[in-house]
Amino acid sequence: MTELSRTMRTGARMGLRADSILSAALLSELIFPGSSLWVVSGWITDVDVLDNAQGAYDAVLGDSPAAGCRLSQMLALIAAAGARVQVVTRPGGHNEIFVRRLRAATTDSKRLHIVLDPAVHEKTICGREWIFSGSMNFTVSGLGSNEEAVTYRVSSREAAQAQLDFAERWKDQP
Repeated sequence: MTELSRTMRTGARMGLRADSILSAALLSELIFPGSSLWVVSGWITDVDVLDNAQGAYDAVLGDSPAAGCRLSQMLALIAAAGARVQVVTRPGGHNEIFVRRLRAATTDSKRLHIVLDPAVHEKTICGREWIFSGSMNFTVSGLGSNEEAVTYRVSSREAAQAQLDFAERWKDQP
């Protein structure tokens, strides 16, 4: 497989956002899920990740597609499609709403593993054959106004290595 990579510097001054790349990556995982999807971020809010106001994604989003899809909903859909969703974030109030919504939206609790690690600082989402990583937390400010550098790489080799590293790093965490 050909490896593809794009690094973006986002923010108000650059006029670029990472939303569209993140949406495409998550949609690819929903359509053809791997065994595991990792979300690692010190700070996570339940950001909008897909605009379905025109109904373009109705066929993919299921029986009652919403006009918008939040990160917790997308991850729950990916879990329902067969992946084990692994989320690593910091404990604390900022992340609680997202974690609570994700747990409520995930119908099979065996497909969801959440680790609360007070030392986590990395920011990565890693799917079957892709990895999205950089300085950006998965928050409203991270996706919107903050100036960030993020790299999206399509590489089954790098994605597999990252997944192995994550599994080893957080293997004994409840």
